[in-house]
Amino acid sequence: MAIKWGVLGTANIAKGCTIPGMKQSDNCELYAIAGRNGAKAGSYKNEFGFVKAYEGYDKLLEDPDVQAVYIPLPNHLHKEWVIKALRAGKHVLCEKPLALNAKDAAEMFAAAKENNVILMEAYAYLHNEYIASLKADIQSGMIGDIDYIETAFITQGYTEDIRLHKEMGGGAVYDLGCYCTTMILSLTDSEPEYVMANAEFNDEGVDVFTQAQMKFKNGLRAAFNVGMIFDPGSDARWDRLYIHGSKGIIRSDVEYNQSGDLSYTVISEGKRIVRQVKVTQNYSLEIQQLGRCIENGEEQHVSPAFSVKNAGLIDTILKKIGY
Repeated sequence: MAIKWGVLGTANIAKGCTIPGMKQSDNCELYAIAGRNGAKAGSYKNEFGFVKAYEGYDKLLEDPDVQAVYIPLPNHLHKEWVIKALRAGKHVLCEKPLALNAKDAAEMFAAAKENNVILMEAYAYLHNEYIASLKADIQSGMIGDIDYIETAFITQGYTEDIRLHKEMGGGAVYDLGCYCTTMILSLTDSEPEYVMANAEFNDEGVDVFTQAQMKFKNGLRAAFNVGMIFDPGSDARWDRLYIHGSKGIIRSDVEYNQSGDLSYTVISEGKRIVRQVKVTQNYSLEIQQLGRCIENGEEQHVSPAFSVKNAGLIDTILKKIGY
């Protein structure tokens, strides 16, 4: 049975990524779209085939036929509209980062529990076949115990963008670092023992290039680099992953937050294996997974505990850099 979805906002990520993913999901019905600008919401309705379009987010939440809501609003608006949607009895998929701090994230999940609905943070890449294959190789013991993880996510600079405004939750850590922290945390159950970080800030007071390193209580060390530093106006992007274990390594030389034919290399006990993985559209996978959670009680791939833990790690990093 298809779940009737509403989309709360007309952000670019909704248009370019999540709504196309919704259209590929057999358990999703594109039911309603809402925007501050009614004409723009109407254009989305016509382009993608939504049943209804609303001017104003509250009107969508008042629609009793909407069962689940996707929220791609700017970071600083997440808490307000997530809680409004949860109190309206809607299940919610909210873009990353879910909240600007761990305290707010915990309050949002508490609101979901109070209203007997599901809230999940949108990390589409964590649902894909590439990550599942990589984790399966690790769990098989091919590279032994992980002792070091290094990852990076670098994109182009921006001339004018919500990511440049501190009051809107802008900056490289919120926008890109959350991918690195979730990748690291998804590979260990341990808690951080220490975190060190430094950053370059722009005139608006947001970090545009940040480096962090951390050690976990189980001895695992990790480091990442994130930044919006490539030439403005270019389509440059660089995200990589390196995992060192006691018996070998895993190295990803492709952007892991994408779909298509992707590969990574495993070097273990003198053998070199190149894994070729066909990845489905990430955003379709997360919509389908949340649909199964709603309909069948499947466990969330991105759990409340994981999201709160990740928000706490980001809090620590931002404090270290003086954000």
